[in-house]
Amino acid sequence: MIEIKHLCKTFPTSEGEFHALKDINLTIEDGAVFGIVGMSGAGKSTLVRCLNLLERPTSGQVVVDGKDLCALSQGELIAQRRSISMIFQQFNLLMQRTCLKNVCFPMEIAGVKEAQARARAMELLETVGLPDKAESYPVQLSGGQRQRVAIARSLASNPKILLCDEATSALDPKTTRDILRLIKDINRRLGITVVVITHEMAVVEEICTHVAILDHGVMMETGRVEEVFSNPKTEAGRRLVYPDGVVIDRLSAARVVRIVFNGGSSYEPLIASLAIDCGVKVNILGADTRNIDGQAFGSMLLGLPQDPQEAAKAVGYLKNQPNVTMEEVRDYHG
Repeated sequence: MIEIKHLCKTFPTSEGEFHALKDINLTIEDGAVFGIVGMSGAGKSTLVRCLNLLERPTSGQVVVDGKDLCALSQGELIAQRRSISMIFQQFNLLMQRTCLKNVCFPMEIAGVKEAQARARAMELLETVGLPDKAESYPVQLSGGQRQRVAIARSLASNPKILLCDEATSALDPKTTRDILRLIKDINRRLGITVVVITHEMAVVEEICTHVAILDHGVMMETGRVEEVFSNPKTEAGRRLVYPDGVVIDRLSAARVVRIVFNGGSSYEPLIASLAIDCGVKVNILGADTRNIDGQAFGSMLLGLPQDPQEAAKAVGYLKNQPNVTMEEVRDYHG
């Protein structure tokens, strides 16, 4: 388990102190795939570097499996870091070494015998699907292949925790999906706790079980992905979950309601069912919904009919739907 307690990080600048992280409190359970998301400058990368003390917090605690990393001696910290691996946006491979020797590198530092290290490195290249690239150099690989080698290298120390700092930001969409599936598979098969730092909500949707939203160094909200996505409680959360807002058209409507999908089947045609079952047609004024593991999350703005009886039928129908909540939008201007 990772426990972050009252963590603050301040950097000196020519204009005074810059508070990059402000009183961060967060618990990450063993085996989770935990996303930390925010816009540029939110403090995400600073936070992840504090998790293994590449950046030492100004105050607060980083507790991993009951040990406060900030209180360890340098030797104890080096030993503890072997259980915490990290992959980066730019891969950070040694260009003069083959893929096999890149994966061997952490084991060399740890004093593992060469034959044992090479055998383990080949196993790890097999794990990431690149056994045929053992003698290739990073310059000969695609971006996705380089990241796979970086992941193999990160697993060489048999870590309990894998930190991913914008690990897919330099990759195209298809390669990103492939790398995310690989990370999710590693989490499932090896039980490694994964912390994903990203500014992309699509990455969180793809693999994370839990998410925390950072904004200007402040932890705004945390929870299970489906909970945060279905009902973000802060303005920072809403900006990330609904980056373009929800309104896709401005149609005149006598009465507007917002329905929020809380995890029902994403294949249930709610608006079509309303028209068929009640004979009531509504205008879709805006929508921002997403499918997470076959469940629907997000919200939709609906313009109800002018006729009060028709509107009442629609409201009654919507209120009785499972996994859907509804509220009236009083400040809507068509």
